[in-house]
Amino acid sequence: MSTASRRASRSLNTRAVTAAVIGNALEWYDFTVFGFLTVVIAELFFPTSSDYSSILLTTASFGVAFVMRPVGGIVLGLYADRAGRKAALSLVIALMTLGILLLAIAPPYSAIGIGAPIAIVIGRLLQGFSAGGEFGSSTALLIEAAPFSKRGFYGSWQMASQAAALLLGAIVGALVTRGLSPEALRSWGWRVPFIIGLVIGPIGYYIRRHLADSEAFLHAKQTARRATLGELFAHHSRDVLCGLGSVIALTVSIYVLISYLPTFAVTQLKLPYADSLTAVIVGNLLLVVLSPVMGAWSDRIGRKGISLWSLILTLVLIYPLFVWLEAAPSVSKLIVVQAILSITLSGYYGPFGALMAELFPANVRSIGLSLAYNFAVMLFGGCGQFIVTWLIKTTGSPLAPTYYVMCGLALSIVAVACVPAQRHADLDAMRKPA
Repeated sequence: MSTASRRASRSLNTRAVTAAVIGNALEWYDFTVFGFLTVVIAELFFPTSSDYSSILLTTASFGVAFVMRPVGGIVLGLYADRAGRKAALSLVIALMTLGILLLAIAPPYSAIGIGAPIAIVIGRLLQGFSAGGEFGSSTALLIEAAPFSKRGFYGSWQMASQAAALLLGAIVGALVTRGLSPEALRSWGWRVPFIIGLVIGPIGYYIRRHLADSEAFLHAKQTARRATLGELFAHHSRDVLCGLGSVIALTVSIYVLISYLPTFAVTQLKLPYADSLTAVIVGNLLLVVLSPVMGAWSDRIGRKGISLWSLILTLVLIYPLFVWLEAAPSVSKLIVVQAILSITLSGYYGPFGALMAELFPANVRSIGLSLAYNFAVMLFGGCGQFIVTWLIKTTGSPLAPTYYVMCGLALSIVAVACVPAQRHADLDAMRKPA
């Protein structure tokens, strides 16, 4: 390969990583902020005679976005495998920004009555549809831009960007809750995190519109069968099931151990809301740093083994850690628990993008990833906060969240154990001369 070709390849790789990271950051930042502001949004948009009922309704609206994710995943995933990663990712970030705008300007219940929660739900549905196409298209782009020997490292930026967005959301949430009075927070302060998210949208759209599609996609478009659901299920039904099962641990850990944590700390552990965000910041900072390290390590030792050991270690530790925390709650202990779980989960988060993407060839990669990812997220992640809130109320045990997460980890251990050992080599086969 000539010097000019190597420079062009590196430039494409850099733009691909940037395009994937900034879209993921917008998606997960928005979802994180909504979760962190559950208590405030419950008071403003879902007022009831019971705090428990208000929070339950708000977590339900959080989950309703996930009903649209499989729909968006199918529609936008097929679009990405037919029209290209560039076209799909540009459309995704435009729709995502529109959803954030609707949330940022929505009047509260006291101003327009029932129209307020309806506006929130519409915004969440729009975001759910757009987010449904984000993971599959961006992960496919990352893997197809990567050298075959560095797929784990490139794919790790999928999860590192998610952790970075969660980190940013926690920092912004901590700043507005610490820096504003309760009256200012309820009056206008809760809108600030969403307005910040609006700044990311146009930047991401510009970058994605000027992105070139990967050589692997262009090659598959010319030589492979056209992407359809029938083609996917006829030849890759086992891969879809393995992928769906593998996502369960990811989604329950994110939406229960991270997004729901501030609400859990306030309602169950009686800790200060702003201080509880410090634990989320520490945990996500560790994930941002360690995910690329673990992704690169998986390129050397394999993804399946490191993923299994990470899940098993997390499963063994989570219950005793929460028992220790619940016995004498404190912010410092909450930080320790979050840090330990983030370290053990980084061994799964790092290789996750490549582990999933290698289940499918390029011609059905986006739809395969989108279908497996979004159905698992809808079933186990979107409803996670609602289920955990209900479990705590029903069982009377503040440890109920650990039961739910442990079940999800066990299911993913089985799924990862069933992942085929071979990896699709469509990129190398395409790049080598005939």
